[in-house]
Amino acid sequence: MSLVDPMHLGWQMAALSRDVRRRPVQRVVAGVPVALFRSNGRIGALVDRCPHRNFPLSQGRVAENGLTCPYHGWRFAADGTCVAVPGCTLGEAEGRRLSAKPVAVYEAHGAVFVRLADTPDVPAAPTLRAPFGSDGFDHFWWDQGEWRGTAFDAIENVMDPFHTSELHHGLIRRRDRRQPVTLTVENFERGIEMTIDQSRPDSGIMSRLLEGERTRSRTRYDAPAAVQAVWESRHGLTLCVTAFFTPVGKHSFRPFACFTTPRGILPAVVKQWGLKAFLMPVVKQDRSALAAQAEVVARFGAMRYAQGPGDILGNRIHRLYQGGALMPGITDRLAADL
Repeated sequence: MSLVDPMHLGWQMAALSRDVRRRPVQRVVAGVPVALFRSNGRIGALVDRCPHRNFPLSQGRVAENGLTCPYHGWRFAADGTCVAVPGCTLGEAEGRRLSAKPVAVYEAHGAVFVRLADTPDVPAAPTLRAPFGSDGFDHFWWDQGEWRGTAFDAIENVMDPFHTSELHHGLIRRRDRRQPVTLTVENFERGIEMTIDQSRPDSGIMSRLLEGERTRSRTRYDAPAAVQAVWESRHGLTLCVTAFFTPVGKHSFRPFACFTTPRGILPAVVKQWGLKAFLMPVVKQDRSALAAQAEVVARFGAMRYAQGPGDILGNRIHRLYQGGALMPGITDRLAADL
């Protein structure tokens, strides 16, 4: 399987809003260093390279109307225009000529997204699905730092239910206590969703403690890098996780996850601590598995992925990840034991 990464064409989550404050912040997205900053209450994003002598702008300081390079003091507005060259008079036309390269930026629900390319087929804003950011729920973010592996493999990992009985044995499901489920797959033009219907909750200890009487789960991939998993009981939503897998380089990515739960008796901060504590072992297992997978792929020089009977998403995730589209509609129903 070849993997030509087009991730720079779409919206990518670059940082949490709370991390972009008084000082500029550097984030590497699809191999491109980006300087994020706030000026006059407005968030800006520039390619992290001063056009003058190629100094990293993220090491500079935020001024009243822009980001100042610490080498010669050139200052750039959020749209990239050079607005000041210390010791010199700067005309408007010259300021535009000396611009830093701007990066499209979008901020919502505590997240900062960037778009490196300006192409007509990319939407004006990232796809964000409820209940992510919706009123009436508790939300908390978890920035998990940089992981070894590819964003593609991480997305496929989250969309794949079959590995949970083996890799996460005893936590999510159990290999020795599989139960019958029905898997339904629906295509969207730029996404794909898998629904799992079952008569009783999963047998893993974490599933029983966190999900309650869950009877259905839905996991949707919205290209290029967003996955939302929703767990439901007969009474409605029990948990929603909206994750963004941002490529850093060819062999690394950065996952961000927002956890959404219905408001109830427990304070939000208690739920945050509890969810993190329970999920940490699963996160460690996935992180280790993706790193091991990346090491083998690198050793043998290419992805050589065989498709088995449980891989009902087939090559559709790969097609979407590469910038392709699908024919909308329900395409698969499969009885399986998970």
